[in-house]
Amino acid sequence: MANTKSAIKRIRISRKRAARNRVYRSSARTFVKKAKAAILEGATPEEQMEALRRAIRALDVAAERGVLHKNNAARRKSRLMKLYNKVQQQAQA
Repeated sequence: MANTKSAIKRIRISRKRAARNRVYRSSARTFVKKAKAAILEGATPEEQMEALRRAIRALDVAAERGVLHKNNAARRKSRLMKLYNKVQQQAQA
């Protein structure tokens, strides 16, 4: 347990920030999961693009807020697009 007044304050602040960050992190995860599901389960192309757009937006917001590192968000977006393009090529073949 913290002994000094400043350490007690830092604990309080870090808990507050963690709770705030959790919102952005969980929404990004949710939208990425929904986008993957839409891509893999063969939703219509419009639904796939909409889910993909929402996931990318959520990742960008999380990176902008500092919840995710910008390279981490970029990597996740890249993997989503790679999956989307792979499924589109298989559908055309």
